[in-house]
Amino acid sequence: MRADFLPETFPEFGQCPHKMLSHPAHPEVLYQQNHCGVFRSDEAGDNWRDVTEGLPSRFGFVLGVHSQDPDTIFVMPEDSAQGDQIGGNKRYVTDASMRIYRSKNGGGDWEPLTNDLPPEHAYLHTMREGMATDDLDSCGVYVGTTSGEIFNSRDAGDSWQSMVRHLPPINSVEGATVV
Repeated sequence: MRADFLPETFPEFGQCPHKMLSHPAHPEVLYQQNHCGVFRSDEAGDNWRDVTEGLPSRFGFVLGVHSQDPDTIFVMPEDSAQGDQIGGNKRYVTDASMRIYRSKNGGGDWEPLTNDLPPEHAYLHTMREGMATDDLDSCGVYVGTTSGEIFNSRDAGDSWQSMVRHLPPINSVEGATVV
């Protein structure tokens, strides 16, 4: 697995995983998002394959797995470039355009999901636990931002809405079904 921030690009250890998930139906298949891309392992982590191609950035924090389809995953690419901003890092969605990317084939291909997400001036950032999915048939997807907004999709990412605004920074979201 890549670690572009270390002197050796492919070290034995030292990677910085931001989020790692598996699907209960296929626990040996792992997905990971980190500083250097999105990766997939079909051997419970023994070997990893880079599945970042098709995304606008290698960097990101959040990752979600569709509750009904273990091959469908969601990520939100961000930029992580050194800059003049306070703190020295530019960390917000790529091109300041909020897009959630979905792959329906385990990272083989990616499609941007933009329907009703902020298309410009979206200086939004998420933390590692800032995305969740629920276990409903159509699979809801939830994304919380450090600017205090939660976006959700009730149809596996096809359309989005702002669920709540003006909260303190959202560090973690979780999906649950209440009966």
